Amino acid sequence: MAGFVVCAVWPSRSLAQNATTAGAATTPYPTTQGISIEWAVTGDANNNGAVQVRYRESGATAWKTGLPLIRVPAGSNDTGAFGSGGGQWSNKHAGSLFDLDPGKTYEIELTLTDADGGNATKTVTAATRPIPVAAAGAVTKPVTPSTLASALAAAAPGTILLLGAGSYPSFTMSKSGAANQPIVIRGESADTVTIGGRVTLDNLQWVYLENVAVQGEIRLNGASNMVVRGCKVHSTTDGIDFQIGDDIPRNNYIVDNDVVGGATWTNDQLSADGYDGGEGIQFTGSGHVVCWNHVKGFRDNISLMEYDEAYEQTSIDICNNDIEEATDDAIEADSSMGNVRVMRNRIRNCFDGCSSQPDLGGPTYFIRNVMFNVLYTPFKLHNGTVGDVGFHNTVIKCGDGWGCYAGETWSRATFRNNLFIGGAGGGTYGGYGNGTGRVLDLADADATCSFDYDGLGSIDTGKFEGKIGSARFTSVATMQSSTTEVHGVAVDLSVFANAPAFPSTPFPPKAAVDLQLAPGGAAVDKGVALSGINDGFTGAAPDLGAYELGALPPVYGPRTGGAPGTGGVTGTGGGVEAGIDAGAGIDGATATGGKTSVSGTGGAIGTGGFAATGGKTTVTGTGGGIDSGSSISTGGVAGLGGAVGTEVTTTAKSSGCGCSTTNSSGGDLAGLTLLVLACIARRRLSTRRS
Repeated sequence: MAGFVVCAVWPSRSLAQNATTAGAATTPYPTTQGISIEWAVTGDANNNGAVQVRYRESGATAWKTGLPLIRVPAGSNDTGAFGSGGGQWSNKHAGSLFDLDPGKTYEIELTLTDADGGNATKTVTAATRPIPVAAAGAVTKPVTPSTLASALAAAAPGTILLLGAGSYPSFTMSKSGAANQPIVIRGESADTVTIGGRVTLDNLQWVYLENVAVQGEIRLNGASNMVVRGCKVHSTTDGIDFQIGDDIPRNNYIVDNDVVGGATWTNDQLSADGYDGGEGIQFTGSGHVVCWNHVKGFRDNISLMEYDEAYEQTSIDICNNDIEEATDDAIEADSSMGNVRVMRNRIRNCFDGCSSQPDLGGPTYFIRNVMFNVLYTPFKLHNGTVGDVGFHNTVIKCGDGWGCYAGETWSRATFRNNLFIGGAGGGTYGGYGNGTGRVLDLADADATCSFDYDGLGSIDTGKFEGKIGSARFTSVATMQSSTTEVHGVAVDLSVFANAPAFPSTPFPPKAAVDLQLAPGGAAVDKGVALSGINDGFTGAAPDLGAYELGALPPVYGPRTGGAPGTGGVTGTGGGVEAGIDAGAGIDGATATGGKTSVSGTGGAIGTGGFAATGGKTTVTGTGGGIDSGSSISTGGVAGLGGAVGTEVTTTAKSSGCGCSTTNSSGGDLAGLTLLVLACIARRRLSTRRS
């Protein structure tokens, strides 16, 4: 059976325009690994338009199939004031290309179909940003604690200030670099170079801070095209922070950092009413990459700004971070404004997993995240959120497997191929109840939401019960017959190769666990194919949860393998971006050995480097995916349950996710569309929990 489709019945429908008129297609703020797509439309009042996506690297002949765009009807959110956009969003189709190579140009073909009229095809070209490195031929100037002030004052574009071992004072930088000519402030090692206070880089451009320990905050308000890489930050206030300044921050690159705050994993510090000592990595603006960081011990460990402090929060990658002991949200994607991608993060011992309160139309993607011992909820979809998408997440927690206690309607959410395991130990933590062990408690999800192909379980409760909207169920059979979880299955801890002890007692904090799947378990081959998300699956169908059976797990947190190259020269101990070309050490110019196609090994090994988790490997699997001729719609258009196609040969990135694959031959994708008409009743409440 193909995807689940919901079409809203609007007042005065006879006066509405059901045919689509296509407008401009744009690709705002590409990152190093993702391209956002927005195609403006008018009409399509019945929301049955669909956009298929194909793309290829410039010069290539073979096309790859991307995830269809999400249908985003125009709307608004009135739960508060917002820094930009007024809480409103326009009529469009929107979506992303995931896990692309950096510094590459892509041709993107968009095909719009609407049974009411307005079919169109449009091709656009967009390029990912290259990994930021020092200027070719950059001049390196040695710096000591006594010469820091004069070196900063004299710094010019294309300069590397190389800080030798020692203790340095806090400082404020007042000079910017330039495109391809950044000013790089680099320590010889974050273990030997310490800055004893805040580093202030407000309203600058093209300044890179690398390999230093900072005893305080790194602040970049209003700054763009900045890099913070390989740093160790210890702070009892904020860690790395870039809010609105003279301008909106854009295109910052925050990777491979260790950011530690002052919070502790105790009940008195939990929730928004508890610890308030600062945020780990907090930011606003567009085009940011926040990946491969370890963040521990803040209120919100990684956080977008909220409401009136939120500006242009679109086209953002939050990926491969290792997150622990957030007393409120592990990842707060609040006030997202489209194409925010939260992927492959490992989360443990956090009050909330991922927050989206609210998403302003979407899509906000939550893909392949792993959560263990989160307390309140894995996905906090509050404040009238619209447009959240969750694929292939794994959650184990006490209380309800996924309880979303919003107290008001949330809309147009789509969840597929997840594992939600709750159970004994539910109670009140941080002043908030987390349920009694129901597998799902989604009472405020309206009829535009769709959930299916999920694995659900409740440990040590002896029951399988829950609710989606107004539908209650007390067994797998009643769930399948009365809710959208037609293909949902029951699971328990035996689905994991190394079954963890269930965290019925959340204190003290739990160690990281391995949640890769066991062969032949109830989660294997139970998912649905999603083009551009799980193309590299093996077996009869994709597996449930964050890990495909037999695939290499991703790298979480800071990568190792050598320091960045100096002056943009060739390195010899290169690390590897997840699925991209090696750099000189971490993100440098070129690693000796570079990227090689090594069948079956998960990637290349550079001379002096390490095995490339996320490298390229050749795999043969079955094709298929989302129903051809339809797009994903969070409560709108078909496409989430397409038929499995013919066998294809796939070049897959072995990041443990099956993402970003190259299909050398396409499957015959077909699907059945189920149309459901629903009247949407929504109520807005002015109160909210931060």
